Amino acid sequence: MDVLSTPGHLISLAARGFARLSEARLKPLGFGLGHVPVLVALRDGQASTQRDLARFAKVEQPPMAQMLARMERDGLIQRTPDPADGRSSRVTLTDAAEARLPDAVATLLAGNQEVLDGFSEAETQQLISLLQRLLVNLDRVAG
Repeated sequence: MDVLSTPGHLISLAARGFARLSEARLKPLGFGLGHVPVLVALRDGQASTQRDLARFAKVEQPPMAQMLARMERDGLIQRTPDPADGRSSRVTLTDAAEARLPDAVATLLAGNQEVLDGFSEAETQQLISLLQRLLVNLDRVAG
């Protein structure tokens, strides 16, 4: 098998392509692709601290701290002291970020639809299922 035709290589190419497309389309809305997991987690109440956000986004704490600092600087989030733990802060979306988030989600979904042109609904669902299984295996193997 040609190493450039392996699933790992092709998935890597696809991921980079999705990232370029998404970054270009999110930039006018004032968001970056890395912001999306944080924004969604905050919107949906799935996380509210830096530690929880890092775990949710599957990144280490130092890069999350840097991203949150940039997001705070850019007016996307605000931090307030955690009443239950004085050492940590609660992170919330600003009104401006919350107002623009639906457009960002719609932009990402539209991009996905465009690149899946020609795929049937069944093929799309099969691709999603296969990728989810692949991610479970990667988590297991990477341990």
